[in-house]
Amino acid sequence: MSIVTKRGDRGTTALMYNRSVSKCDPRVEAYGSVDELNAALGLARAAAEDDFARQHLAVMQQELVPLMGELATAEEDLPRYVQDGHTLVTPDMTARLEELVGQIERAKVSAKGWATPGANAAAAALDFARTVCRRAERRACALQEAGQLQNAEIVVYLNRLSDVLWLFARRSEAPKVID
Repeated sequence: MSIVTKRGDRGTTALMYNRSVSKCDPRVEAYGSVDELNAALGLARAAAEDDFARQHLAVMQQELVPLMGELATAEEDLPRYVQDGHTLVTPDMTARLEELVGQIERAKVSAKGWATPGANAAAAALDFARTVCRRAERRACALQEAGQLQNAEIVVYLNRLSDVLWLFARRSEAPKVID
């Protein structure tokens, strides 16, 4: 089967369970931004100089897959999505990120002040991923404000993820703090 299907040639795409929507539908914008975030995290992981960052970034990438799936499912199809065994974003996922924030902060990596991205390749990639994460968060917020996002934890998770990425970037500017 070819990657060329021509189904999107008229500006539409399918959500989960074959619901056809415009490619500029807010839901498509949201999961598309998370897809970009996943690619940005891959870039950051490739640029990372230590196993600690690489391992945590890989876990974050894995967690984005169910997040994208949830965003790519129309609200009325969420019960079916869950019944089919798909995972939703949970407070436990956010709590894991909060634990990571604490671990990095205990190692004296500070979240104070502003940083100019680009101190090194790893920090620049992490800051880029952080800004893509913020965009994905804004797209999820737009869905939430339009009453099209049942799971508010998605916004919380993306907010926390951007905090972690900011700390990881600062950590990569002063490495060897956590191993």
